[in-house]
Amino acid sequence: MLRLHGRVRSRTMRPLWLLEELSADYEYVSVMPRSPEAGAMSPLAKIPILEVDGEVILDSVAQMTFLADRHGAFTHPAGTVARARQDAFSNAVLEMLDAPLWAYAQHSFGLPEEYRVEGVKPTLTWQMETYSAKIADLMDGDFAVGEAPTIADILLAHCAGWARGLKMDLAPPVLEHMRRMRARPAFERALARGEDE
Repeated sequence: MLRLHGRVRSRTMRPLWLLEELSADYEYVSVMPRSPEAGAMSPLAKIPILEVDGEVILDSVAQMTFLADRHGAFTHPAGTVARARQDAFSNAVLEMLDAPLWAYAQHSFGLPEEYRVEGVKPTLTWQMETYSAKIADLMDGDFAVGEAPTIADILLAHCAGWARGLKMDLAPPVLEHMRRMRARPAFERALARGEDE
């Protein structure tokens, strides 16, 4: 049994979206980060938390990798050059886009107020705008790697949506990719899970 704990308007959207793409049988449980419920399942009390037959998998990208491998879809096969390129693209997105977005969030609400530095936000915004062009250069046509979407595409589209929510400018190919990915029915179904949150 698959059970995903988290909030739609967080990194939980990544594995949630993939579960919908895979038409997987799963249960979604709305849980706040740093809540007692999250803390009972994870020493970090961070979301998302994926339960698989009584075991817990933390981290949205690890969860997507596991789910895609388990279902044999939305990924290139392990041990192939295409998979190595997919993993390299995902790691680049994490380093170049997700990291500055997370730092921006930390300096907005995540850190105790006395440790927040408002002055770092223009630098983080510049990073996003500059690095999105580098990510666009890595893209392989309409999708991140190959002729079909993979978990790397969900990761990129999620980061792009997060950046746009912060009014950051992104390279046109990254924005167009986000629009294409968000037009997928699975995205709409996953987003609808958070209507009551």
